[in-house]
Amino acid sequence: MDLSRRVFVASAAAVAMTAGLPALPAAATADRDRSRIRVGPDDTEADLVRKASQVRPTARQIAWQALERTAFLHFGVNTFTGLEWGTGDEDPDVFQPTRLDTDQWARALRDGGFRLAILTVKHHDGFVLYPSRYTKHSVASSSWENGNGDVLRSFADSVRRYGLKVGVYISPADENQYLHGVYANGSARSPRTIPTPVDGDDRSPFRSFTLEATDYGAHMLNTLYEVLTEYGPVDEVWFDGAQGHIPPDKVEDYDWDSWYALVRSLAPAAAIAVTGPDLRWVGNEGGLAREDEWSVIPVKENQYGRTDWALSYDTADEGSRAALVAALPKTDYLQWWPAECDVSIRDGWFYHADQQPKSVDELTEIYFGSVGRNAVLLLNVPPDTAGLLHATDVVRLREFRERVDRELPEDLARGAHRAVTPSGVTADLGRDREVDRIRLAEDIRYGQQVEAVVVEAHVNGAWSEVATVGTVGASRILRLAQPVRARRWRARITGARAEPRLAEFGLYRSAVRPDDTADMSAQVDRQQGLDT
Repeated sequence: MDLSRRVFVASAAAVAMTAGLPALPAAATADRDRSRIRVGPDDTEADLVRKASQVRPTARQIAWQALERTAFLHFGVNTFTGLEWGTGDEDPDVFQPTRLDTDQWARALRDGGFRLAILTVKHHDGFVLYPSRYTKHSVASSSWENGNGDVLRSFADSVRRYGLKVGVYISPADENQYLHGVYANGSARSPRTIPTPVDGDDRSPFRSFTLEATDYGAHMLNTLYEVLTEYGPVDEVWFDGAQGHIPPDKVEDYDWDSWYALVRSLAPAAAIAVTGPDLRWVGNEGGLAREDEWSVIPVKENQYGRTDWALSYDTADEGSRAALVAALPKTDYLQWWPAECDVSIRDGWFYHADQQPKSVDELTEIYFGSVGRNAVLLLNVPPDTAGLLHATDVVRLREFRERVDRELPEDLARGAHRAVTPSGVTADLGRDREVDRIRLAEDIRYGQQVEAVVVEAHVNGAWSEVATVGTVGASRILRLAQPVRARRWRARITGARAEPRLAEFGLYRSAVRPDDTADMSAQVDRQQGLDT
């Protein structure tokens, strides 16, 4: 989001335009306990709503939410075997990118409007994209670059060079370590020294840790230590809950508490996703949030401190009043746990030559269904066997950004005279203007409070309803079926858990016309024809 567009409503008496997000209040920065509040069996619905209204995001969660569009890069041995889930016994020499260019990745993502990129440093097959001391299943065992290659180093340097933040995906599952008798071997948790010294280890760790872990848990801790101490600052650490192709009676209970503690110590600004305390998986791989997506939801803990849904991950309602009550017998806390929407630009997560990227129309719908519904979009763009983002995907990323820019061009309400009341805000545009896109946002430093909003335009001497929505959160974008022409507009909050604080009431006239999408589709068809 262009934060310069935000209008911060601190009270009914003051409206202030700012060039960016104001400095966080001391409480929002220091009091991390406000990101979760304990609940109990005696809590009434009124108690639950009151407690939910008191939950606040941490500084790292606020920074993450402002990114809006983040990118995934699935790259590894699967890129060369054609698999989506590797087996762990691949010959490392299969990894042979002929023209690896991580600058090209970063440039294309920047030009596509992305602000953070996450690399699959280790997928379920266990192959790591840097030379690790703790496994031979890595780039160091490939003849690529004579065993001296380091994709993570190149990626991190390129991403920062082009102004993006760095994210790392380290799969909890590990088929290779399973084959070597480490993963899911039934070992007991015991104190482990991290980093664990190995033969020829010339490190002088600036800090070591003693953490409870299984044999495999310690392996993961050592991997995390290398990644988080040798490659510069990391802004997101991405775990999933996958177990791999392990017999059900041998699955590993992961040492989440120790993993979280190490990340917090080594990368305190990093958001831990999506099996983590900071961010959650939205519940599907289509990139779409719920129509009413709450950032405050009921959670529980299991598997040594893992943050988990009190309700099912795919339930249609995670945070309404009814959901808070329904979850009470199963929940420990109400927590600020915002949604990340992951989806791939192609059908698969890894590159497959016979797949084509999604159309601009499809990506635009995903944008409005994620960023427009109080979530952050995580779009996967897989590098090909050459080590490049495919030219078609690069073009599509640029077209996607241009389309979003045309969907939400100049904010017509910028500089408008505004009147603020406890129940909303009115904007006078100075003259009649056509509007077909409306953007709302709460100042989430004070939580998520809005439960219902009516947007109205003053037409023919009377206020006329043009749109209604439920939740708002950090970003809610409304699309009107037809433009409405009016000078005066207002957002009237009709339901809230506590005092609502609107941060944005933006009004736009989309520059996209029906013939634009038709022309774009023809261009896409021509491009795909050239690729085949």
